This record gives sequence, C-alpha cells and structure tokens, in this order.
Amino acid sequence: MNKNLISRRSFGLRMLGTSITASSLLPALTKKLYAAPLPAAAVNPHDRILCFVGGYTAHRPKGTDGNGPGITVFEMDRKTGNLSPISVFTDIASPSFITLSHDKKFLYAVNEIDDFNKEGDGSVTSFSVDPASGNLQRLNVVSSGGAVPAHLSVDHSGKYVLVANYVGGSVAVLPIKPDGSLDQPVEVIKNTGPRMPERAEDNPPGNFAISDHTSSHVHMVQSDPTGRFVVADDAGLDRIYVWSIDSKTGKLTPAQYPYLDMTPGSAPRHFVFSKDGKRLYNLCEQNSKVVYSHFDPTTGKITPQQTVSTVTPHFKGSTLAAEIVFSHNEKFIYASNRLGNSIAVFKVSPDGLLTLIDETWMHADYGRALMFDPSGTFLFCANQKSDSVTAFRANPKTGKLDFTWNFTPIGSPTTFEFLVVPK
Repeated sequence: MNKNLISRRSFGLRMLGTSITASSLLPALTKKLYAAPLPAAAVNPHDRILCFVGGYTAHRPKGTDGNGPGITVFEMDRKTGNLSPISVFTDIASPSFITLSHDKKFLYAVNEIDDFNKEGDGSVTSFSVDPASGNLQRLNVVSSGGAVPAHLSVDHSGKYVLVANYVGGSVAVLPIKPDGSLDQPVEVIKNTGPRMPERAEDNPPGNFAISDHTSSHVHMVQSDPTGRFVVADDAGLDRIYVWSIDSKTGKLTPAQYPYLDMTPGSAPRHFVFSKDGKRLYNLCEQNSKVVYSHFDPTTGKITPQQTVSTVTPHFKGSTLAAEIVFSHNEKFIYASNRLGNSIAVFKVSPDGLLTLIDETWMHADYGRALMFDPSGTFLFCANQKSDSVTAFRANPKTGKLDFTWNFTPIGSPTTFEFLVVPK
C-alpha cells in the first residue's frame, strides 16, 4: 500500500479535523420480541436506566488504541443524562460491539481480535445480566467464525446471534442455548467479489482518509423487521447482501436479489430500518453519504431512492462516517462523522426522503457509536480517540441537539446498550 495513504484505523492518530456550525458552538446552559428501540412511552418515569459501554482494551486489533477496561455499567440520571459508574467487567478482550437479548436477560459482546484459536478467529462472549444491578456473569466464549468481528445482533426469532467478521470477511450464525450461552457457528458465509477502489469519486473535497478495500470486510449484520431476511453491509466489496434465514436451522440462503452494488469505494458500514421495514437507510463510511432505499419485505429487493451527504457543502477535509440511528418518533435521523467530529441531523419527510438540517460538534474526537437512551431524550456518542462519552438532549419537534456538558471518562469507547430496571 502507498505509504502516503492513511487507513481508517490509523488516520485519527495522525490528524484532527472539526466540522461545526455557529449554532453548535454555543453552549447549552440548560438542559421474545423484535429488538427495536424501546419506545419512550414504555419507560416509567420512576424506572432506572442502566447503560453498558464497551470498547477497545489492551488485547485489541492492530492500529487501534486500547485504553478501555472492558464493559462498564453506568446508571443514567433521568433529568440530566449524566452517567455514573456502577461496575465493570474487566476479563474480556476488546468488546467493541455489544447487544442485549430480546428479553434483556443476556448480553453478547464481540471480541475484536484475531487470535482466539489457531485459525485466527475472533470470538463472541455471552453473559447473564443481573436484572436489578446490571452486573454481568460470563457464560461462555465461542469462535466468531472469522477474524476481527466488528458487529453482532440477535436475529428476529431470538434464537441466533448474527456476527459480522470485518477482517474475516464473513457472516456467522451462532445458536443461542436455553441458558443464554452460545453454541458454535452453524453457518459461516464468506463474501467474494472484485477489488474496489480505496476512495469513492464523490468524496468530500480533500478527504485523505481511506477505507480498506483489499477484500471483503463485513461491518454490520441484522435481521429486517419482518424476520424473513438477514441484511449485511460489506465495506470492502461495497455491497449490501440479503439472505433469507431458516429459523429452525439458522441456515442462510441468498435472497431473490442477493446483493446491491453500492458506489465503488463508498464502504457501506451501518444501516437502519424504519419500523415498518419498508425503508432502509444505509450509511457509507468512505464518502460520508446516506443512501435511502425502498426495501421489499417480501423479496428483500433494495431500490435506492436518494443519496445525501452527512457533511454540509461548506466542509472540506478528511472524514469517515460511522453510525446511523433514528429518533424514536422516526422524524429524524442522526449520523456520526469521525475526523470531522460532527453529528449530522436529518429531517425525514413523509415520503422517506432526507434533508440535512444541522451539523453539531461532538465536543470530542472520533465519535463512533450513537445511541438514544430508552426514553428517547438523550443521544449519546462514544468518542474513541477522546476516551469519553458525550451526551446531547434531542428536541423531538425540531431534531436539534443541545449539548448537556456531560463528559463521561472511559477508555476507547465504541459501543452502547441500555437496560430499563423497574423500581
């Protein structure tokens, strides 16, 4: 590789970038079911809200900082959004993405490593969750079915954990045992395709950051809201893959339309479905674009409708988009921009089209994961290079974000999960 090129994993160590608007500089002085976000109305005002945060530890992939302790449990202040630490599970390697089971009794974490076994796989760790304290008890650790897993989710049926292996270029299906622990993969699919360019032609001007296109790099995998299909973003092959899943065996079969080719070099990374499953919003890392598509819940066909930038036309320089989330009322979509250090705010029109209405400073560096608390009041950002979590109060009518001035110190954070604990 050309030594002048800078990879997505090392660029943040060598350059800093900021993308802000004048309004975002002003301090805010006041402020077994399908695993969709818990609607705000379902959260009793007296319930406690716990937040799990994972990230990179000393045992980590090459080219990343590893300052994290493991998985830390916080309690969220319902009025301010402040996170107070409760406990930490330290005996775990780089839990860079975590998810809860549909019944919230179990937590699953990828271990983003490549030395779990002689094959060079990563792994997945299962935990039972104390329903009162959120404390974690490890159940078991199994192979992820490929190297350096970057994402996992529980399928619609609640029977399987789906894993995206980034370096391994594969999707794995792991059965969930009755006690919540995991069995060995029953399906491992390795994607193949032509070599793609390191950068997209429609990059923001002056973008020196690149995404690795040397091979398949699966970055996210999740069921569609109907449970008929499993969808995966491959950031290395610039494709969105679609399979049908057999809920009895966990086997995956290519859908009628097995994949959609995205813009060469764009690196599709993460996506979000509308609740009805008919709209799919895909975030492309390399060119910092959101692609809105119609999704046919009967065939799995993806039909693109619109492509919009996550940065304003004024922005120049390096940026890599990271995460995309809906507001609870689905009127707004938010996307994080690493290097540019901003959160894009989109208004969603009744026909699903997006309009960029704001770009808010993260108040930190290299923000990755975004997640709303279960009430839909606060949006949290995991800032990997700043070793902190920042919190914003979201206006449900305008979509605008107000910084709470709450900084939570934690090493190399990359992922969140929330748990509601009834009082």
